[in-house]
Amino acid sequence: MIWVQFIIVLACILIGARIGGVGLGVMGGVGLAILTFGFQLQPTAPPIDVMLMILAVITAAGALQASGGLNFLVSLAEKMLRKNPNRITFMAPITTYLFTFFAGTGHVAYSLLPVISEVAQESKVRPERPLSIAVIASQQAITASPISAATVALLAILAPFEITLLQILSITIPATFLGIMITSFIIRKRGFELEDDPEYQRRLTNGLMPMKQEREKGTVTKQSKIAVYLFLLGAILVVILGSFPELRPTFENNGEITQLSMPYAIQIIMLTVAAIMILVCKANVEKIVTGNVFRAGVVAVVAIFGVAWMGDTFFRANIEVIQDQIQYAVMAAPWIFAFALFILSVLLNSQAATVRALMPLGVSLGISPLFLIAMFPAVNGYFFMPNYGPLLAAINMDQTGSTKIGKYVFNHSFMTPGLITSVCSVTIGFILVLIFY
Repeated sequence: MIWVQFIIVLACILIGARIGGVGLGVMGGVGLAILTFGFQLQPTAPPIDVMLMILAVITAAGALQASGGLNFLVSLAEKMLRKNPNRITFMAPITTYLFTFFAGTGHVAYSLLPVISEVAQESKVRPERPLSIAVIASQQAITASPISAATVALLAILAPFEITLLQILSITIPATFLGIMITSFIIRKRGFELEDDPEYQRRLTNGLMPMKQEREKGTVTKQSKIAVYLFLLGAILVVILGSFPELRPTFENNGEITQLSMPYAIQIIMLTVAAIMILVCKANVEKIVTGNVFRAGVVAVVAIFGVAWMGDTFFRANIEVIQDQIQYAVMAAPWIFAFALFILSVLLNSQAATVRALMPLGVSLGISPLFLIAMFPAVNGYFFMPNYGPLLAAINMDQTGSTKIGKYVFNHSFMTPGLITSVCSVTIGFILVLIFY
């Protein structure tokens, strides 16, 4: 019976991923309905805390975008890239990594990809190199960002083990950043040089290279700069309160002392930051909810609502059977669990949904929470299928044709840097855990 249930869960994930957008979440609801009414499995509680934290964070990120804060950040990034054109393969992923790190979503990379492509072409550097690793870096930074949906979800799951946000970041930040830099070094000579690339030469010969057009640049105002500072202040406060629990207020209820939880702290801080941006920075409330940052976050919330709830219900109902089958293998070689995280992330197209669906299983199997943190970067597997938004945007923005999806689909420009970065980040994460913990 468990295999029939598993096939249903997997089918709902595959159909939802094919539909795309909120389709993943609603198909999770279909699977949950079949498990509940068809197989009489008792549904677990929906991940309300995680969903509300994500909503609070994306509201603040949406306010940042609506107030012009992203325009200010893009202007700073463009200056950095143009000052180091010959190091574009290293500087491009650094900029997208920092953008995602502070914004909590990889979709902010959209605004940087045209700049990266333009600077690379002007410097006669094959655009595939910086564009491919820049997209991968924007994904990896999700697991290093203190306010990303995935990190927030992991913190909530590991909170009972007294794992702090600082402990998570002390492993994921160096692991992912070093993994990206190692990959940048490996791919710095990848493929033909631009002037020798057959596709580029074909486009030049046939007059298919468009004339350079002046990009439309967003206006940078005093309010947009203030919005950036406010958002960074909110992120810093989240890190401080998550790393030093004693700073959070305590309350007495019927003689019992309780402390403000991190989910509540994150929600309060980010909603307050959004409110201040609206009042001080004149962020347009209509633009907040129509911006691509907010929309992407809402899709993640719906995905977590449906898929994570369905997955959690399935795993909880069958935990004894699952433990008997794989517990010894996973305990003997914990890194095996990283493959499960990677594969599910390919199917779900969401780091947060992957964390919420599978990390509780890792906890129940007895895997060390620190090892789970080391394997956290493995949830960045959705470069594997070439259907990720920034990935497709990078291909379209490369006018030279060097960044592409190959003849066999999976031999696309992002596969090699993605796999190298994932392996390096998880390996470095394990090394850091073994050395410092």
